[in-house]
Amino acid sequence: MEQTCFERPLPRLPRLLARLAWLAALAWAGAASAATPPFEDTIAQRAMACTACHGQQGRAAPDGYYPRLAGKPAGYLYNQLLNFRDGRRHYGLMTQLIAPLSDAYLMEIATYFSQLEVPYPAPLPAAAAPEVLRHGRQLVLEGDAARQLPACVQCHGQAMTGVAPGIPGLLGLPRDYLNAQLGAWKAGTRRAHAPDCMKEVVARLTLEDINAVASWAAAQPLPASTKPATSLPPLAAGATAITCGSAPAPAVPSPAPVKAQK
Repeated sequence: MEQTCFERPLPRLPRLLARLAWLAALAWAGAASAATPPFEDTIAQRAMACTACHGQQGRAAPDGYYPRLAGKPAGYLYNQLLNFRDGRRHYGLMTQLIAPLSDAYLMEIATYFSQLEVPYPAPLPAAAAPEVLRHGRQLVLEGDAARQLPACVQCHGQAMTGVAPGIPGLLGLPRDYLNAQLGAWKAGTRRAHAPDCMKEVVARLTLEDINAVASWAAAQPLPASTKPATSLPPLAAGATAITCGSAPAPAVPSPAPVKAQK
């Protein structure tokens, strides 16, 4: 029987990354406990190299800049790893970490984090003025037809939890991170495969629009189900469908479901 990518021995570099993550975990945990975890060489243990910045089990870092990975659509996470590796997104640490990794290995990482179900923290109270929040709410839920701005929910789902397999949610993200990413789209330092729909949308946003959207979205509570929707919502009256490009997902087998600690 042909072995899957999860059964084959890891290439030398992923094994090195796994051991580095294991050693980092030992150093981090050493102050809290005398017991040392065994080296298991599992995807969960190898992913510790990611959680050093993205928080335990990909819950997001407390500094408000490194985003949550847990529960994001696998296709979206995979595409972003490709974007960092291939130069469409720019952050030196991410690029160096994943540059030598294969497409199949990146998909394994993306799938692992997409299957983690861990709770979201409560959103921080909004610090923006009421008129700023009203403007952000209108752009997210209704858009601005006069400027040909679609509502954010048209693509990111009516509950703003994303749409599988490739569209991320907007909730549970810090305002600073949302501001930074929308600013990167506007400045041209973050890109996607053509047609680059986010580039076109953000080009029509002012800096005040970006701040309003980020401020309102970051302050919204999470719905009872935070899982991505399985299909796009119906188009609102007068809205136009948007075509977005994305990197094709490779044909790799799906791993067994991952159980995460609550």
